[in-house]
Amino acid sequence: MKKKGLALAAALMMAAALAGCGSQEKAKETTKAAESTGVQETAASEGEKDGEKKEAEGSGRYQNILDAGVLKVGTEGTYKPFTYHDESDTLCGYDVEVAKMIGDKMGVETEYSEITWEGLLTSLDTGTVDLVLNQVGVTPERKEKYDFSDPYLYSYIALITLEDNAEITDWESAEGKKTSLNISSNYAGIAEQYGMDITASDTFSKDIELLLAGRTDCVINNTIAFNDYLAQKPDTPIKIVAVQETPDTVAIPIPKGNEDLLEAVNNAIAELSEEGTLTDLSEKYLGKDFSREMTLEELTEK
Repeated sequence: MKKKGLALAAALMMAAALAGCGSQEKAKETTKAAESTGVQETAASEGEKDGEKKEAEGSGRYQNILDAGVLKVGTEGTYKPFTYHDESDTLCGYDVEVAKMIGDKMGVETEYSEITWEGLLTSLDTGTVDLVLNQVGVTPERKEKYDFSDPYLYSYIALITLEDNAEITDWESAEGKKTSLNISSNYAGIAEQYGMDITASDTFSKDIELLLAGRTDCVINNTIAFNDYLAQKPDTPIKIVAVQETPDTVAIPIPKGNEDLLEAVNNAIAELSEEGTLTDLSEKYLGKDFSREMTLEELTEK
């Protein structure tokens, strides 16, 4: 009897031990699962917080401008007639004045930072400036990163010849002719499209010199450059014979996620346009109203 009792007791103790081991393993698995879930929940929570933080930082740009009472604008200061220094060394130009007017519409002061072209958009990304006004064209590549305001300037690519040239009257008749231009510009693609003989040049002024000297037949550039040149040298015998139908638009890039700032800028541009302020500034600095789309007759009229 004692032996049977001892055996039975031993069996019961072994079963209990095994059951205990099983419970401990299950407990460990449960603890690990809970810890894993907790880590995942924490990571998700932190991710949500980071996203909320970034969203808050983006949407806070406009409020920061209002709180500071200052609109910080990036511009080159070396690109006449848009942003340059006059004889008294005062920063001026079409883009400079448009920026100030936008600041006025927001009810804040406008403060300028003169930055090289290569660093302008970077300064916008880092928040060093709030806006960049420096003839920034709207391109598909830039639209992937920025929202753009409504256009505040329209420029047309133009075909320019001497006034007495009766042979070149449109783009087709310029096929195979001699031209000069900056080979890294988008004008080069148009010249190649028409099989033109290209001479490399760095400036529009140089292009006109070659044209006047009879070394080229035509020049491809934009209507604003053409008008600015004639404003400086009105007796130059050149004319526009054709323009591309679709204008290049100039607008203000704003980092995505700043809808309130985009809306404020667009409202300012709309008011400046309706009041005729953009027209006045364009005629003052550019000789014509490039703040709107124009017909060929308007563009070619001297």
